Amino acid sequence: MIGRLDLDALQQHLADTPLREWTLDLPSQLDAKLAAGHGDLARWLAAVDALPRPSATRIDLQGQVLLDGDCDPAARAQVTAALQGLIPWRKGPFRLFGTHVDTEWRSDWKWQRVAPHLDLTGKRVLDVGCGNGYYMWRMLGAGADSVVGVDPNWLFFCQFLALKGYMTEAPAWHLPLTLEELPERLEGFDTVFSMGVLYHRRSPIDHLLALKDCLLRGGELVLETLVVEGDAEQVLLPEDRYAQMRNVWFLPSVAALERWLRRAGFAEVRCVDVNVTSIEEQRSTAWMRFQSLPDFLDPADPSRTLEGLPAPARAVLVARKP
Repeated sequence: MIGRLDLDALQQHLADTPLREWTLDLPSQLDAKLAAGHGDLARWLAAVDALPRPSATRIDLQGQVLLDGDCDPAARAQVTAALQGLIPWRKGPFRLFGTHVDTEWRSDWKWQRVAPHLDLTGKRVLDVGCGNGYYMWRMLGAGADSVVGVDPNWLFFCQFLALKGYMTEAPAWHLPLTLEELPERLEGFDTVFSMGVLYHRRSPIDHLLALKDCLLRGGELVLETLVVEGDAEQVLLPEDRYAQMRNVWFLPSVAALERWLRRAGFAEVRCVDVNVTSIEEQRSTAWMRFQSLPDFLDPADPSRTLEGLPAPARAVLVARKP
């Protein structure tokens, strides 16, 4: 057990796959990460440990992420208090034993837009930049054989553990790693997701190549990122901040992004969704009290950010590794 994550189960599940050797190296790699840790990690793990463990006799990962079962009022109050110890919650929502974790993002809306274009039945999935694992649970609900998520954020890791404790047998594992910390040419997954990551990368083509290296031949990439309107030559590089974020680099048009994917060696590139993010989909809540999208838009013209740039729009593209 590494930070309460059962790596033995991961190794057993992937023992007969191309990922076997990688999983055998994970314990030492994660021990080193855990040793470095984070100043708040002990507090967050204590919040996970404070969760009561009634049996989750009702689990819904298809229409939502819901866990429930026989649970007295005192235990339900404990669930709420422990989950509040893991604030802020950004991706969700979750419903756990009567507690509605109303997260900053209505991630279920995005999933409803993406899921109809995918077939995850029996697939081995990698979710890069998985956050707290919300989409990982939805991927299992969509029929995935197993889901491995990577994200170096320790709070997100602990939020994932909060749910995993009620679904110990579920084939989902969150690893506190970056994509760059995975072996080169891993080539072990049927489907790789990268949602909300590309625009944070200084070298977006390198990111696409690294994602391709994680896929088996014939495997599918699901890429979601910020985009702007325009032709294949249009790419926005913010001068400084974008919607108050300093770490946003390249916002291509859909046509430019399709070209990037083809240049990176992907085939059958198609855009399946474009959506302007609304202030109903991303906003502050009692579970994420910091500033959010409504604070980052021009109050006189919500079609622009505070910096005068186009308001956030996101596209989902699907491509195949030949």
